Amino acid sequence: MLLSGIILSMSVSCTKSAPKKTVAPPPEPKPVLVGRHETPPPPAPVRPFNPFPATPGDAVDTLHGQKVADPYRSLEDMNLPATREWVTKQNGYARKFLGALPDREAMEKRLAELNYMEWVSPPKRKGKRYFFARRHLDREKVVYYWQEGPKGAPRVLLDPNTLSADGSVAIKGVFPTHDGKTVAYLKSLNNADHATLYVMDVASSKVSTVDVIDGARYASPSWDEKGKGFYYTRIPMDPAIPAMDLPGHAAVYYHKLGTDPKTDRLVREQTGDPRMFIGADVSRDGRWLVAAIQFGWTNVDLYFQDLKEKNPLWKPLAVGRGAMHLLEMHKGFFYIATNEGAPNYRIYKVDPRKPAVADWKEIVPEQKDKVLDGFSIVGGKLALTYLHQASSRLELADLEGRNRREIALPGIGTTPGLQGDPDDDRAFYSFSSFTSPPIVYETSVKKGGNKIFFEVKLPFDPAPFTTTQVTYKSKDGTPVTMFLIHRKDLKADGSTPFMLYGYGGFNISLTPTFSATRMVWLESGGAIAIPNLRGGGEYGENWHQAGMLLTKQKTFDDFIAAAQYLIDQKYTRSEKLAIQGGSNGGLLVGAAMVQRPDLFRAVACHVPLLDMVRYHLFGSGKTWISEYGSADDPAQFAAILAYSPYHHVVENVMYPALIMMAADSDDRVDPMHARKFVAAVQAASGSSNPVLLRVETNAGHGGGDMVKKRVESAVDEFSFLFHQLGMRFSRPGQTR
Repeated sequence: MLLSGIILSMSVSCTKSAPKKTVAPPPEPKPVLVGRHETPPPPAPVRPFNPFPATPGDAVDTLHGQKVADPYRSLEDMNLPATREWVTKQNGYARKFLGALPDREAMEKRLAELNYMEWVSPPKRKGKRYFFARRHLDREKVVYYWQEGPKGAPRVLLDPNTLSADGSVAIKGVFPTHDGKTVAYLKSLNNADHATLYVMDVASSKVSTVDVIDGARYASPSWDEKGKGFYYTRIPMDPAIPAMDLPGHAAVYYHKLGTDPKTDRLVREQTGDPRMFIGADVSRDGRWLVAAIQFGWTNVDLYFQDLKEKNPLWKPLAVGRGAMHLLEMHKGFFYIATNEGAPNYRIYKVDPRKPAVADWKEIVPEQKDKVLDGFSIVGGKLALTYLHQASSRLELADLEGRNRREIALPGIGTTPGLQGDPDDDRAFYSFSSFTSPPIVYETSVKKGGNKIFFEVKLPFDPAPFTTTQVTYKSKDGTPVTMFLIHRKDLKADGSTPFMLYGYGGFNISLTPTFSATRMVWLESGGAIAIPNLRGGGEYGENWHQAGMLLTKQKTFDDFIAAAQYLIDQKYTRSEKLAIQGGSNGGLLVGAAMVQRPDLFRAVACHVPLLDMVRYHLFGSGKTWISEYGSADDPAQFAAILAYSPYHHVVENVMYPALIMMAADSDDRVDPMHARKFVAAVQAASGSSNPVLLRVETNAGHGGGDMVKKRVESAVDEFSFLFHQLGMRFSRPGQTR
């Protein structure tokens, strides 16, 4: 599906009180108080937690007639010696604090047992060859393989474990030609988004020294029919261009193998708008080239060329319609899934020789009770993936949308969809749930049926646990569904430690998927709650748009209502409730923390956005303006400032314990958000609850890609949360 390409990827007891501090926070300018905290509560008679106070400044911006204080603006700049020193001290203190917590050694051993696991991706056929990724019990990173035919011996294609002594080099995607003879792949440093593209001959493992393309962050190469070259997106490597403006300078090029990338032919010019993404895909027969211009997560415009024409020109396919358009090409036709007039999506079949929208033929109508989550063409059929009540359904139909049948899944869970060649009857799909790791199944498109292709074996017994789905009402009365994962013998007496996890944005759906790390939480008597918040995609585009831009506060209302539901129903109580989220989910837990500090005992916040007034000036921020809005717009500024977590940190509030998980090489969400928020909370909090800044080194927005880094991070985070909630780590069969 445009523009996915072919990417093979992965997919404690409370025995210590918080240490007392002898350094009182320095005075700081009070932030502008808007929204929920217009009258600060009286000071609490406790010693604050502020081990290394940041020096507040006097930065104040006047935006649309309103003064907005920004006392920790100096922490935006890591080139300042004072900032570097502060971060070093904070990270050092956090590591020392976390290292002294109980049960770490036993917890680390258990987390290693669970995370060092065998794992295989569904194989993808290209020509006579199959490509797949595999994780080994004794290796830190996923290894990429290929083999001749379905019964050939697997051979190593790329082993990231051997690319750097310190594990800092990561593979970000592998893209084989249609005949499987050549692959393009993306390599990055510290698992950052920035990447360089390389080309390898599969049989000889020889890497070209000519076909090396930097600025390949958004490359997603699409090979021509003969494997002689590919279309790709490139950003200029010009240090004069600010990082947040780079997407607007991205353009589509064609690269012919064996030629200098500097001479690559420009195919589609840059948009000049950093809020937009651009990419292109070419049909397998080499005739049709389609360009996609994406504005946020609500609109994709499509243009196309007929490459058989002598001087092909771009023609509009779906332009200016204010909707998403996702496209597959197959044997001279375009198949387009869109939410235009159908918030749960429908599919059209389009003849590119008659591209007018009036001539589009609807072949898969919108379903009112489920959302089309994705589709592909496998074995000459339409493979449709739906979400029903935030759980996957898998169906097949012919290329006219008729003769539909369901592929039965094992239960409530998640599949990314059917994977296979458009002309191959052999297909694969994976399935996982909250308590079951991914199982890869093989099926026949024509005959149906399935058999297990690969099953993960883990030292984890799912029998004591169950998953239920409940519905609660948000602040405005809207029903919201939520998954609860817990022991079958859960007592509704408020004694169970709960982790409430959420995201709620960018049309991303939280469905039942397996996390080996979470098993430690469940085995130690904890439970997990995952609500399907507005802003996500679980219930279609209307659900997404109900939690974005001027209505973003509804996402936070849904999350806070989820916490209140768990307490009201006596699943847990505030002293036993932790919240967790990352990236947009980091914004979520940051907002919940400052809006309802009384509701939670501990907060785990990963790589977050927290200064929403200035987020668009850093990292990839401008590409998210369509989702959040911008402080440059008066109405959007008012909505943003009303919830921006950094601007609602208020003096002498009893804030819950906070562990902030940041990454030093995050080039997507700038770590300045984490730094400024931690400094503000440490200085303002009236409680003695610890507020820690943990910085992962050699890691990007997704963290490090080595298992040991994930284990180390999880030990620190869970030790902290266990300590705060009064939990004690226990292994399976061990009496708590």
